Order: sequence, then C-alpha cells, then structure tokens
Amino acid sequence: MSDCLFCRMVSGELKPDVVHETDDVLAFRDINPQAPLHVLVIPKKHIATVNDIQIEDEALIGQLYRAAAHVARQEGVAEKGYRTVMNCNADAGQEVFHLHLHVVGGRKLKWPPG
Repeated sequence: MSDCLFCRMVSGELKPDVVHETDDVLAFRDINPQAPLHVLVIPKKHIATVNDIQIEDEALIGQLYRAAAHVARQEGVAEKGYRTVMNCNADAGQEVFHLHLHVVGGRKLKWPPG
C-alpha cells in the first residue's frame, strides 16, 4: 500500500533503523522510543489491525513474537524482562494502521501502563 508508512519501509522506499529482518518480518527502532529499548516488529504483509488477522495469518503472527524474543535477546533485555504490546485501533493508541508489535524494555516497566 503506497500510502502506508510501514509498507514504504518494507519496500525500501524509507530506511528505518533495522535490528532484525526475515523474509516475512521487519524489526526496527521506534523513532519516538518510550524506553531504552523500543523496537517495532511488523509483518511485511500489510494487515491493518488485529481485527484484520485472517486464519492464514496465524503462522505470521507467531513469527512476530519469535522475532520479538530474538530482538530482546539480541538487545540484552530478555532475561531481566520486556513487554510486547499490540494496539488495535485509535482508542487503543494505534497510530499507523499496519499491524505492529512493540518490544519495550531496558528499564523497569510499570503496570498498568497508562
């Protein structure tokens, strides 16, 4: 989708700070980090929201979480702890309507978050 920010990253039109990439997944540093580690993990396939995930996307969603764990290990936060968050729609805080998993860590996180 030419008007989707994350699709433009997947296509190479925009160059994010990539920390991990596979054939199906791209992980890059958030431009507005909320913690010392704040990475977004996205499917290369455009899926707008959690509500748009189809049965055929189940394995892809699993790959997002495997990539999140890889990034956490790579960045040295896996053992102490990190958070994964996937917002769905505007009231939940989703700003880019391309499914993305936030990987946040590197400091003690509070609960509830907001």
